[in-house]
Amino acid sequence: MRFFLLLTALLLAGCGFHLRSPVVMPFDTLHLKATNPGTLFILDLRRSLKVNNITLVDEVDEADVVLDVVFETADKQVLSLGVDGRVNEFRLNYRVSLRAYDLKQQDWLPAEEFTQRRDFSYDDTQIFAKEAEEVLLQKNMRTDMVQQIIRRLGNARPQ
Repeated sequence: MRFFLLLTALLLAGCGFHLRSPVVMPFDTLHLKATNPGTLFILDLRRSLKVNNITLVDEVDEADVVLDVVFETADKQVLSLGVDGRVNEFRLNYRVSLRAYDLKQQDWLPAEEFTQRRDFSYDDTQIFAKEAEEVLLQKNMRTDMVQQIIRRLGNARPQ
């Protein structure tokens, strides 16, 4: 068994594969300001910030940077209908608007809106499977959004 694990590790290293390492942030402490602090997105963002060695502080005046999540919205729209009038495809939209700044009110990330979209086919004879697919797509969009914001914060500088 050890031989196969070692062989797998060598093969992965040989092809250039590396586990994602934490992003080096240009600041140490962050205050996360959010309208709805209990959403799954905010919880995932908090977790990811901690993994990237950022200390989250409760008070604004203790933070190097304030990340203000202005809003987060998710919606679903009909993309196409069949000849019988039934839905064939949906589009999931996920948007987050945020701004990062320091105590001198210098923007580190100017006000910006991040958007994720996923299209998926729908079949009302497979309702449970399609609902599960929708939940998975929403989770993936949220995860992608958190990773995108973490990367942006890693490259942020006072402007």
